[in-house]
Amino acid sequence: MSVVPNPMNRTEHTVLTLDAGGTNLVFSALRDGERQGEDFVLETRSGSLEEFLQKLVHGFRQVLKQGGDDASAISFAFPGPADYERGIIGDLENLPWFRGGVPLKTMLENEFRIPVFINNDGDLFALGEARGGLLPRVNKLLREEGSEKQYKNLLGLTLGTGFGGGIVSDQRLWHGDNSAGAEINRMSNPLDRQTSVEEVLSIRGIKRLFSEKSGCAFENTPSPLDIFRIGTGTKKGDKDAALAAWEDFALVLADAVGNTLALVDGLVVIGGGLAGAHPLFLEKVVGLLNGSFSKSGGGKFPRLEVSVFNLEDPDGLAAFLQTESHEIAVPFSEERISWQIQKKAGIGITRLGTSEAIALGAYVFAIDQLT
Repeated sequence: MSVVPNPMNRTEHTVLTLDAGGTNLVFSALRDGERQGEDFVLETRSGSLEEFLQKLVHGFRQVLKQGGDDASAISFAFPGPADYERGIIGDLENLPWFRGGVPLKTMLENEFRIPVFINNDGDLFALGEARGGLLPRVNKLLREEGSEKQYKNLLGLTLGTGFGGGIVSDQRLWHGDNSAGAEINRMSNPLDRQTSVEEVLSIRGIKRLFSEKSGCAFENTPSPLDIFRIGTGTKKGDKDAALAAWEDFALVLADAVGNTLALVDGLVVIGGGLAGAHPLFLEKVVGLLNGSFSKSGGGKFPRLEVSVFNLEDPDGLAAFLQTESHEIAVPFSEERISWQIQKKAGIGITRLGTSEAIALGAYVFAIDQLT
């Protein structure tokens, strides 16, 4: 099944990919943007560095067979901190064996004798959605509405075991000078400035919020899916606590998105396991982003220079796509030109699925390097 909604330019390259999550390692082989065979999945948890590295080699060998024992590159997502350009994985919080640095890229290139590219999962998620997901979908809708506006910048966010991000500008990933671009999990948590936003914008975060609101012991707290269901009234439980938890979640997410969007100025796409709960937080996020700051001398001004629209809401999407142009006069002439006064940004949920977007991002990153 294709990971892209429209055919890509065909190539002669097969790329082996991996989504290295906190729970599972999901290996794939892609050619012309399409998976070759089924994904191969291994448990991430390992007893040693050697056992974990052997899993990586074994997983790539399995999908290499599915690709006809012929691949042009390996390209995959791996958590940081890391020197992604050189493929050196550093001091990981959840994989302590990598502390001190492991040259993973060189190891795999020695093993498979093909180029290896490693990036952050948030980066590849953003790249996948920029090439085959939310970004081209929105631009297509704008063209169908007769608008000349086309978006080139995308902020991708993943809400899951942790909080990750990636920025794509004009089809290219923005890495920064130290492979540390878009590390938005390091932003300060507005509910507790001594902690990071990841303490809220993650699975453990929403569970902790519900635990605090309901008085339920953290170890007995329901899953994020059940907290969502309790909040929507489709499952019995403390509905008020669930709604309050998702409201705090929205407040923190809006703070992180607003600070980043002020620099990126583009569309925003959200993925990860918690994205499915967007009916309980996305509209609140948009409302906060469209809020205002107070001036010290009195009065207010907008939180952002752009107006933000909820692309998951039919009315919000329709308003986003509507073009409001005005004719203005050119001074000292009879000429008039069209001006679209309102600056707009949109925020929506992954169109590909998180794992699919990461796989596509890994694939197109490798193809860009090979061609």
